[in-house]
Amino acid sequence: MAGIFYGWIGVYYGELAQMVDTWAYYYEAVKETEIIRSDPGIFFSTIFSNSYEHGYSGFLSAENSWWNDLKANFLIKIVAIFNLLSFSHYYTNIIFYSFLTLFGPIAIYRVMDHVFPTKKLAVLISTFLLPSFLYWTSGVHKEGLLFVAFALITYHLYFAFKEDQLRLYRIIWILISLLLILILRNFLIIPLVPAIIAWIIASKTKIKPAISFAIIYVAFVIVFFTARYINPNLDFPAAVVDRQSAFMALKGDSDVEVEALKPSFENFVKNAPQAFIISVVRPFPADVRHLLSFAAALEINLLLLLFVIFLFWRKNGVGFTPFILFSIFLSFSVLIMIGYSVNNLGAVVRYRSIVLPFLIIPMMAKINWHKLKNILLGNI
Repeated sequence: MAGIFYGWIGVYYGELAQMVDTWAYYYEAVKETEIIRSDPGIFFSTIFSNSYEHGYSGFLSAENSWWNDLKANFLIKIVAIFNLLSFSHYYTNIIFYSFLTLFGPIAIYRVMDHVFPTKKLAVLISTFLLPSFLYWTSGVHKEGLLFVAFALITYHLYFAFKEDQLRLYRIIWILISLLLILILRNFLIIPLVPAIIAWIIASKTKIKPAISFAIIYVAFVIVFFTARYINPNLDFPAAVVDRQSAFMALKGDSDVEVEALKPSFENFVKNAPQAFIISVVRPFPADVRHLLSFAAALEINLLLLLFVIFLFWRKNGVGFTPFILFSIFLSFSVLIMIGYSVNNLGAVVRYRSIVLPFLIIPMMAKINWHKLKNILLGNI
């Protein structure tokens, strides 16, 4: 139902709400479906076609590179295969897409249910009914598949640590998930890798988890800003600056004024508050332009209120375990990267949706809802 609503919004609010991509993928996929029927070899081989002079370089480029084109080409190929089963009906494709992408929330639910076994209802609601997460991962776009990749990595690592054994099938699923992230939004590998490394070290050594994460992330920041001196192709700050420049050049209705980044440590520190506000706090009520921006502003303010409730009425219990720290560090790394590189609030809301469950589910599970209910009823 959420996927159908997503497609409907794409028809009636497409240009206004920056929702044209899902239908653009579909129309391109209809053409590709005809190629499958006539020449399957060309259909599969063209995904590797490359007309750029620099070949397959430009791994983190925001435009004019094979890697940047790959995400759309891959999704179009997937939808083209769906078309064979749906007779090229967009809304029927949602059934197949939802079947695949539902594995993500199920995997995260199983992990969170294991972490918070007495909070099933809170975990269930915050896993499957978080509005922006439900909306953006249900539509035929990249977010649903990206979350599946994040969730499967989390699921297999979590239970591998619990079993104290990393089985072969878990390694295969982790590698497939990493490949999917590389295809669909390769820059997310940058915040994901240190989070995984820190989680492994915190789980397998006697070092306190918080110290393990602090050491790894300090090392990561150093590598992020100095790798270019070892290899010019590893200029990560410049890649973020280029991505921000590409977004600023798009000129959307929900663009916000931001200070242009420079590829230096000092400038990244200076712009950190701006990045945090854009990715974590906005859209403000004043940013509302249409139905989706109103929904996004309402949701983020309710989530901030939920955080305040969490601060005052939380239960003791599960503390900063390696998994909880992984969830926090991964989420905020992704959010800060979004804040640095994206100045369009519509894109910000869509991009951040895939990490919200990692923050909201533990928060919902840790709130003392019984005490809060008694306080509210007492006040009434």
